[in-house]
Amino acid sequence: MRTPGTYIKGLGVYLPRTVSIEEAVTQGLYPPEDVELHELAGAAVAGRTPAPEMALWAAQDAYKRCGHRPEDTDLLLYADSWHQGPDGWQPQYYLQRHLVGGDVLSVEVRQGCNGMFGALELGAGYLAGRPAARAGGRPSTALLVASDNFGTPMMDRWRMGPGYVTGDAASAVVLTGEEGFAELLSVGSLTVADAEEMHRGAEPLFPPGPTVGRPLDFNARNAEFKKRSAATGTGTAALVQVHVRTLEVVERTLAEADVTMADITRVAYMNYSREIVEQRCMGALGLPLKKSTWEFGRTVGHLGASDQIVSLDHLLTAGELVPGDHLLMLGVGPGVTLSAAVVRILQPAPWCG
Repeated sequence: MRTPGTYIKGLGVYLPRTVSIEEAVTQGLYPPEDVELHELAGAAVAGRTPAPEMALWAAQDAYKRCGHRPEDTDLLLYADSWHQGPDGWQPQYYLQRHLVGGDVLSVEVRQGCNGMFGALELGAGYLAGRPAARAGGRPSTALLVASDNFGTPMMDRWRMGPGYVTGDAASAVVLTGEEGFAELLSVGSLTVADAEEMHRGAEPLFPPGPTVGRPLDFNARNAEFKKRSAATGTGTAALVQVHVRTLEVVERTLAEADVTMADITRVAYMNYSREIVEQRCMGALGLPLKKSTWEFGRTVGHLGASDQIVSLDHLLTAGELVPGDHLLMLGVGPGVTLSAAVVRILQPAPWCG
């Protein structure tokens, strides 16, 4: 999806303290044999801080950094991967009450780890269809947030999935038709539906796991998927499709942004182990690991839908992205969904000056 005239005005991040892998091993939380294998360094842990509260702080940070008024927001998209609060309640309305007000379309985006990509695509489409939302012709503005606290009884952040640990965080993007420090050039997603069972395993669809206290264990589900598909070879075929379609979504998104891989300065992928980032992402793209955000991502864990936005904020703050640079953001989510976006840095971020 081409997104001309769509700008990032502000970014906000809430990242709690990190617990090191060494601490986790000492406490018996992380397998010692996995330390050298995956080369992960730690995970951000928010304790008992609610995810919607973290989302509010990240959004406030984004508005403060860019000087935009929250009450001038026209669209609120709230992406999440894990439970946010009481069942039957939706978290986006917490931000409406405490930040942007009630005259805003607010929607929860349930796209797992790729939720922020879905929000970027929906937000850009909304802005294109409603370029001037208020009196005076002011460009429309969308607030996109992602937030998760995985520290709950049904989740073991240190052993949840193959090659990663989960961290808690919130991120926010102020997206607008008014020129900002960066431009969203393109964004899009593809799905490998044949791999849908990979994240479901053999679990029944009803009753839903959380209603009966069943823990989330992607390791077990992935192993069950491999076992069930081994006889037919469907599992291997699905994984091949994931690889092929990853390259496809990247090629399409680069073409829509009117750039080539040679123009890409850095790549923000999932905060996974070194071998996964190197083999499934950077090696597949023909790029060296040093162009990725792995060195940072390994210290905070996989942050649900916030990995790429938190990495973008880190690169800007550290001075590793400057005007003229291009960032490729690439994500994988249950489905299996494959998403990509290209961002061009136009000027120094206001909070980095």
